[in-house]
Amino acid sequence: MTQEARKIPYTTTNTGIPVESDEHSLTIGPDGPILLQDHYLIEKMAQFNRERVPERVVHAKGSGAYGVFQVTNDVSQFTKADLFQPGRRTEMLARFSTVAGEQGSPDTWRDPRGFALKFYTNQGNYDLVGNNTPVFFVRDPSKFQDFIRSQKRRPDNGLRDHDMQWDFWTLSPESAHMVTWLMGDRGIPKSYRHMNGYGSHTYLWVNGGGAKFWVKYHVKTDQGIEFLTQDEADRMAGEDPDLHRRDLYESIAGGEAPTWTMYVQVMPFEDAPDYRFNPFDLTKVWPHEDYPLIEVGRMTLDKNPDDYFVHIEQAAFEPSNLVPGIGPSPDKMLLGRLFSYPDTHRYRIGANYAQLPPNRARSQVSSYAKDGAMRFEASAAARPYAPNSYGGPAADVGRFGEPAGWATAGEMVREAYALRSADDDWGQPGTMVRQVLDDAARERLVANVSGHLSDGVSGPVLERAFQYWRAIDKAVGDRIAAAVSGA
Repeated sequence: MTQEARKIPYTTTNTGIPVESDEHSLTIGPDGPILLQDHYLIEKMAQFNRERVPERVVHAKGSGAYGVFQVTNDVSQFTKADLFQPGRRTEMLARFSTVAGEQGSPDTWRDPRGFALKFYTNQGNYDLVGNNTPVFFVRDPSKFQDFIRSQKRRPDNGLRDHDMQWDFWTLSPESAHMVTWLMGDRGIPKSYRHMNGYGSHTYLWVNGGGAKFWVKYHVKTDQGIEFLTQDEADRMAGEDPDLHRRDLYESIAGGEAPTWTMYVQVMPFEDAPDYRFNPFDLTKVWPHEDYPLIEVGRMTLDKNPDDYFVHIEQAAFEPSNLVPGIGPSPDKMLLGRLFSYPDTHRYRIGANYAQLPPNRARSQVSSYAKDGAMRFEASAAARPYAPNSYGGPAADVGRFGEPAGWATAGEMVREAYALRSADDDWGQPGTMVRQVLDDAARERLVANVSGHLSDGVSGPVLERAFQYWRAIDKAVGDRIAAAVSGA
């Protein structure tokens, strides 16, 4: 049967020219030298040399899928954001990831997990870029780079180092809450399907009447929270380092689409100045008894990407993608990320990354952006400047309202974090250890921490780590010290 009869497409170059051979280079005679005029061979080699883009510095190893978000509860009294209006159904993309590991690292290392969502709304893309934890290690973006480098590989020997990790953590007491999450059961999810996601930061919602509210997002797995023990995770790192990526892909391919239910905590705008915790501190949670969860909708992931590189590796999530009705808060980490994320995308995948398939808005784009490497959609503006009198796009403040923001006053300062009445670095992790964890979970926490500290942590750092845990909870700290010292 001929190739045409079998309906197999013929090979072409990248510009559509038919190729004479898939296997043999053009040579002088059967054993002669290769000819430089074999432009298809040159194209194949050159393309191969450029197949990779720089991997993400953080969140390099991940997986993702497309799906839909369906609003199930009326929250329009809190926000005018189109995607959260009653009955709205919005297509979306999700990417899950580890934080510190490289592209080839095991999915089951003890590490936070990224939980990034992109909603293709009628008013542009909205990105909710969070983790599987409601808090983070630091509260000031000036320390973020240092934190990440302490979790990465040493410059001298290229190895990860527990001593670097604990050195940074014990010198940064604001990390205590997040480290307690990391060293507990949530530090190694059973799969991406069995973990929650959190916006972590505080965001601003504005309703149709202009009233403002502070919110925190909680995206809870409908499959139930499940985790791996350290021993199980270590074993799976060798048996199937792509466990979580495989599980997500195969569950969707097998018709078992995972779902999550989104909730928000809503704080009246006026509550923030006098709240006992700083509500914009990324190392803190809002107790649910103060601000209970309010259901918003359900997220379903039901479509695997047809090409991993195109749709997941090139996916770009950024907290600065904020649609009308949603804005940032004074959270310092969030404000730093508004710059950092789009900037890293411009470096990694180019100035026109927003035109790539996973990042392209499903709504009309009327931007004055132009030119740059790899641009393939012309600007819709008649003239490349604003304002102009030739029919170019013009902002419509009356239609969408002022950008969601808050008023502030004061001089520019660099000052230490100001504590409130019940605001310290040890209180919330201590409450978590004593009141949230049961006896079995505390036992696993002690085992996880003592095992981690027993792997190459120097004496001075070890002593600081014992005091760090005693500050969280003396009994747990004493147990960790005894386990490490063998007493």
